[in-house]
This record gives sequence, C-alpha cells and structure tokens, in this order.
Amino acid sequence: MTKKYRQQKPAPPAKGTYAFVSLGCPKNLVDSERMLGLLQIDGYRLVPEPAGADFVVVNTCGFIERARTESFAAIDEMIELKKSGKTRGVIVSGCLAERQKEQLLEERPEIDCLVGVFGREEITRVADRLVGHLDEQRSVFQAAPIHPLPDGDRFRITPRHFAYLKVSEGCDRLCTFCAIPKMRGKHVTKPIEEVLREAEQLAQDGVRELIIVAQDTTYYGMDLYGQPRLAELLRQLEKVPGLAWIRLMYFYPMYVTDELIDVIANSSRIVPYLHMPLQHIDDTMLRRMARRVTRSETEQLLEKLRQRIPNLTLRTTFITGFPGETDEQFATLESFVREQKFERVGVFSYSLEGDTP
Repeated sequence: MTKKYRQQKPAPPAKGTYAFVSLGCPKNLVDSERMLGLLQIDGYRLVPEPAGADFVVVNTCGFIERARTESFAAIDEMIELKKSGKTRGVIVSGCLAERQKEQLLEERPEIDCLVGVFGREEITRVADRLVGHLDEQRSVFQAAPIHPLPDGDRFRITPRHFAYLKVSEGCDRLCTFCAIPKMRGKHVTKPIEEVLREAEQLAQDGVRELIIVAQDTTYYGMDLYGQPRLAELLRQLEKVPGLAWIRLMYFYPMYVTDELIDVIANSSRIVPYLHMPLQHIDDTMLRRMARRVTRSETEQLLEKLRQRIPNLTLRTTFITGFPGETDEQFATLESFVREQKFERVGVFSYSLEGDTP
C-alpha cells in the first residue's frame, strides 16, 4: 500500500488543479487511474504536490486495521493542508469511504466530499461542485452495479511498460475474516469482449506486461457464462498485438481446471508466476475461515501445478493468529510452508473486523 503523487504533462489552462493520493491494492489502483483519466478528460490538471492544488483526492483502502490507519493518516495530512490554506478541498474516495460512509464525515467534518467505490464515475461532477463552491451534496454512494464499471480511458500511474487489468469486480466468497464483499459487492464478470478492448487500448499505450487482477480470478465468468472462463479469456488475450507478458494474480485454488493449467503451461506469453492466496493449511482452520478447500485438495493442486508448468514461481499469503488457532495448528502451517518451499510468501497477523463473522 503506497502513496503516490504523479505529475501530468504541461497542459493548457485547466478547470482547476488537483493532487491525487492512491492507496491500497492493484484493484484500487485501477479505480484511481480511471478517476484520473476522467478528471483529465474533463479539463482538470494533475500537479505533483497537494500544497497549492485546488483540491486533493485520497483514494483509500479499508481492508484491515493497518490499511485503515494509513488511509486516516493520509486524510488527516490533507485536512491539515486545507486548514493552513494550502489547498481548497479534500475528496475522499475508495473502500474506506464505502465502508464508513457518513460516519467518516461525522468524525472528520473537514472532508468536503465522500465518493464510494461505485461512485467513482461521478468524480468530475464532485470536482465541479467543489471548485464551484457548491456544497449541497457531500457524499456520492451508488449501489453495487449489475455489470462491472468500465476501466478504459485511464491515466496510468504505473511505469509505462506494465498495467493492471481488472477482469471482474466484487466477490462471492464469504471468508469469515474478510469485509471485501461488503465494500465491493457480489462478483460481476467483465465480458471477454470488454476486457479485450481494454487490453488493446493498454497495448497501444505502450504496455508490454498485463497483470490480471480481480478479487478471485479463477471464478471469472461464473456469473455471466455459468462456468469459469478464465482459460478462454487468456487464449484471447494472448492474441492482442504488442503484449509480451501476461501475469496472473489472486489465483484462488477452487476453480483451477486442467484446461486452465494447460493454457498457462503451453503459453509463450503467460509468465509461469502465480499469486495464490492460501491463508492457512490446517483443515480445521480452513473450515473456520470458510475457505471451501481442504489441505489434501490444496496439496494435490500444488503438486499438479509444479509438475505441469515448467519453472513455476508460486507466491502466496497466510494469516496467523486467526481466532482459535492453536500452537499445533500454527506448527502445521509452519511445517507446510517449509515443505512446499514457496518462492514468495507474505504473512499477515489477523485483523479483527467488526462487520465480519
């Protein structure tokens, strides 16, 4: 979770100037780039520092306590700039805004406007009201959409050679530690044709590596097509001119089919690198987490992936300290990690989330 200030190329006189702080995961970064693109198209000019800008947008993360602490710190920093007269207004968007809604305005009344996750398409109207000193509406929240929001026409803040491509929104998994479905809604698949259009636009903009992201990439297509369609999507993405690499993130184990493994194994563009969040391996812990997969199934899948995908790099994440975890269950997890020899491992201590089981 990194804070980013980026500068746009010099532009003609603008409707106003703004700075942007982007926090959280790659999916949130895509939302940031979409809002940046909308503001740019509408005539606003991005500046490198918030001091002196007409307003600042803080796109927040609300996933776990540490992320919320970082988001609050960024908001408070911008509020202090506003109090000192160095910026006119503060707009707060993203998951923390979606999760806390009006409570955030009550706790920090200096915030000028809240924009929820699904209100991001209204960002230019929000900016217009702020710059025009119209304060009759301070929050923009939309219901989770039936169809994913468009992610085209982004102003990218990643290095030019790579970009994140979001293939779906929301999540149907109800893991007992996770509040994402409450912030991002149910899973909705972006149609293959729309994903391809976005990929082509990114390739034309100089992107050579596409990083596929979603809350659960292997679930892609279930709601729209009635079955997982990630394998078909990848076959189509391989045909996009200009792309050299395709990388898969958030690759959950439940819907990994033989067809999908074959597509990855036989591709010259899909890199043999999978990010597969496992969270734990003890069967009792997996049931309490509602992961809907067993240790045996996980181990069989890992063995199959290693055998069939040459030079595979596996990246995963685990949670320690989940309520009820015993020393023996922790030792089971530790032994599993040692046996599997993952190339990359991230470990998170459990974060108590009040609106989760």
